Amino acid sequence: MILSREDLVTRIAAERKNGVRVVLANGCFDVLHVGHVRYLAGARSLGDVLVVGVNSDAQVERLKGAGRPIMSAMERAELVDALSSVSYVTIFDEATVEELLLALKPDVHAKGTDYAEDTVPERDVVRSYGGRVAIVGDPKDHSTSAILARIGGGVEEDT
Repeated sequence: MILSREDLVTRIAAERKNGVRVVLANGCFDVLHVGHVRYLAGARSLGDVLVVGVNSDAQVERLKGAGRPIMSAMERAELVDALSSVSYVTIFDEATVEELLLALKPDVHAKGTDYAEDTVPERDVVRSYGGRVAIVGDPKDHSTSAILARIGGGVEEDT
């Protein structure tokens, strides 16, 4: 289910009344690949509800450069939402996921294996409210950038 931040905060508050353990994962998810699927499955295994924050189009361009994202934020959110491991999706426009973390205060903030627990930029924010950081997924052998390079950077439109 794709929700605004406001609706997501309300939904998570209701979920917490039922004693669920909330996990937050985040990323660009621009051209969904097996590494993303494994990361999100690993994140879900740490709790009852998996919330995924998808970077806005402006933030993906800032992070990845001109020509990115390949797909719009809503399309990326819809693809992520279709995964069985994912409970809720929201799009965030801030440069970091810190504001979303503070709004939801998930029990666990899951990051991919390109991080170590002590290199996660938001680790102090997560620890400030009593949450924990976890590293999940397979080794970082997959990337959208590598896929695009293999394609040659060109995208043909379907006719």
